[in-house]
Amino acid sequence: MKPPPFEYYAPTTVEEALVHLAEHGYDAKPLAGGQSLIPMMNFRLAQPAVIVDLNNIEGLSFIRPEDDGSLAVGAMTRHQMVEKSELIVEKAPLVHETMPQIATSQIRSRGTFGGSLAHADPSAELVCVSVALDGEFKIANQSGERWVPAKDFFLGLFTSVLEPEELLVEIKLPPFPERTGWSLKEIARRPHDFCLIGVAAVLTLDENNKCQGAKLVYLSAGDGPVEATQAAELLKGQDMTDEAIRAAAEKASAEEIDPSSDIHATAEFRRHLANVLTRRALKEALDRAKGN
Repeated sequence: MKPPPFEYYAPTTVEEALVHLAEHGYDAKPLAGGQSLIPMMNFRLAQPAVIVDLNNIEGLSFIRPEDDGSLAVGAMTRHQMVEKSELIVEKAPLVHETMPQIATSQIRSRGTFGGSLAHADPSAELVCVSVALDGEFKIANQSGERWVPAKDFFLGLFTSVLEPEELLVEIKLPPFPERTGWSLKEIARRPHDFCLIGVAAVLTLDENNKCQGAKLVYLSAGDGPVEATQAAELLKGQDMTDEAIRAAAEKASAEEIDPSSDIHATAEFRRHLANVLTRRALKEALDRAKGN
């Protein structure tokens, strides 16, 4: 099946793109890498009357270090560029670890960092990781710009705070504190399939190797990225023993996530996987925080 007819615009600046989006409102859709939007249009799950193609806007593709130690990533930066960036390896190792797990190399050659986030798919790795890293998103419209924390950006299933006349233009990834480890674990039935469940863990230790702070964020565990704040709080101030890790994993998997049942797995099985993956992720993050 092919999409119904639509008007097509190919602006060369953000300002020009925002004019088209403001003019057409809900009838318009911005086109980034097209790895989600185009299949949806072909199946007529999405039927925009207007396409605003962002691929000619050169100023939206970059990876730039900031004075505060953070990284700025342009919304139109290709996954493949992020995957191969030495700056990402150095400044955002959890993102570097995540990129090869996103779809296939062919899709990563076209898909974009901002497009994946704006799509707000709860099974998308970058959606989960952006929350785990306390990322911030710069959103532009004709009136100006605003910054939104990643944890407040995602509202539900394929739903974000973006208004029809707005564009996600930049993502800010803050620097890791000292003695911080990270891990992303997920399970899929086949390589490159959407995962049944996944978790991103970030763990910071104090000088006595006790947990100073932790983040546990799950994908494919609800209508959006699900942060297990109670489980993370259980770890705070504790020695990272097997017992402490097991307690946090059980808390998160039993009480804080909300997985569904479908033809691929039951909710009960997804909770079991979440428990196992959380323990693995926390142990790997602990090793990395210790410098192993």
